[in-house]
Amino acid sequence: MTSAKRLKSYSMPQTIVLVLLRMVIGWHFLYEGVAKIFTPGWSSASYLDLSRWILQDFFASIVANPVTLQIVDLLNIGGLVFIGLALLFGLFTRTAAILAMLLLALYYIAHPPFVGMGFGFPTEGNYLVVDKNLVEFFALAVVAIFPTSSLPGFKRIAALFTRKRNGQAGGAEMNPTAETARPSDPGRREVLKSLATLPAFGGFVYAVMKKRGWESYERTHLEGVDAVTSATIKSFDYTSLKELNGQLPKGRIGDLELSRMILGGNLIGGWAHARDLIYVAKLVKSYHSKEKIFETFLLAEKCGINCFLTNPILCQVIDEYWRRQIGSIKFISDCAYKGDVITGIKMSIDSGAHSCYVQGGIADSLVSEGKIDLIAQSLDLIRKSGLPAGIGAHALATVKACVDAGLQPDYWLKTLHQTNYWSASPTEQHDNIWCTEPDATIEHMQALPQPWIAFKVLAAGAIQPTVGFQYAFQNGADFICVGMYDFQIVDDVNIALQALAASEGRLRPWRA
Repeated sequence: MTSAKRLKSYSMPQTIVLVLLRMVIGWHFLYEGVAKIFTPGWSSASYLDLSRWILQDFFASIVANPVTLQIVDLLNIGGLVFIGLALLFGLFTRTAAILAMLLLALYYIAHPPFVGMGFGFPTEGNYLVVDKNLVEFFALAVVAIFPTSSLPGFKRIAALFTRKRNGQAGGAEMNPTAETARPSDPGRREVLKSLATLPAFGGFVYAVMKKRGWESYERTHLEGVDAVTSATIKSFDYTSLKELNGQLPKGRIGDLELSRMILGGNLIGGWAHARDLIYVAKLVKSYHSKEKIFETFLLAEKCGINCFLTNPILCQVIDEYWRRQIGSIKFISDCAYKGDVITGIKMSIDSGAHSCYVQGGIADSLVSEGKIDLIAQSLDLIRKSGLPAGIGAHALATVKACVDAGLQPDYWLKTLHQTNYWSASPTEQHDNIWCTEPDATIEHMQALPQPWIAFKVLAAGAIQPTVGFQYAFQNGADFICVGMYDFQIVDDVNIALQALAASEGRLRPWRA
């Protein structure tokens, strides 16, 4: 049965729904392709690399080969655009629908919404087995199975002109009464019906232009300047892995090999140190969904950062990252669990921490309270588990007191940053300064034989990385711990590589 004859059995509502279904799906596919064209540096690399189901090795092999990845990206974009245009205009409808189903099947296989696989990319909903890709897959099955070639579309126009060339009356097949009308009239009517998709395409073009911020000269220049302009938004481009200048070198603390830059956990945990901006902590927590944390970890590993330093409160997140085999980033715990360092140590060891240390704020308090013996007890507990044990400090007096007491940690975590940024000036400290004696710290740490992990090297975002990284490495730090958003990682690694290269003549020898 031809599609035209089969359409006779459709009611008007059924016909309208079939046309709209085809056109809406076409619109979606077309814009997905167009959006990728207009996104600078877009690549499917991250999406494919985060796949953890049956074709993960195949997807990983694509990412590993830049030429293959570029071909796949072009095919993906070209396929989306072709499918979108075909469905929107009614050309090669069945072929386009089948190709779209194959494409959606690959998307689904790459990231199926199964239990235990909800990672990698944030979604706009909550899915279990069925997601939007699967729903659209079956919608396309309807488009492929039920004929639409005789519905409004360019294929119908081609059929009309073919019948005219063959001497057939235009539209007779669709309209049994056409024999009584003037031969040319039905053809015109059918052509006009078939051009019904053109307004939809015009609407698509207009919507894309609005979306991309292509405004007229008059509107741009006569309506004033908004506080948030499209130019401001468009200027925010992430630095991609393609722009990475190399892998970070590593050092060793005992048997533990660490990258020279360690990913700090304050931003991921919501400890933003935003001075008196009370909303920032909540904003940071909202940004760092579990999926975003996993994506940040994986990106850090691809840049050569092999360690994450944080609070035991994030042990479950790290364990899930390991358990799902997304990556293998190492974990150093500050053991600051509700102020109880012993409980924090036990929890961290049970969760697979690669090293533990007494958090700087806790160590400062214990020293000021005359409880250095608890720091010594903590070091012993950590070492009994075969892990490197460290001592953290904000105050230089804490380091001096521990040294005077004969404590010998496997490494130190001591703050280091300049104090010439403007928010460091108030005499009353209010979450605004973490190293009040940088020169004395540099001098004292030079004499200590243990490795030194410098943290707060950017004074919680108040100092430029180009300044803070160089200052830390040049003045004796063996490692730096830096809190970073995902979009900062590539840039920061490149800056760290430059800082390391410029620090060869430093006074303090490398201790790790």
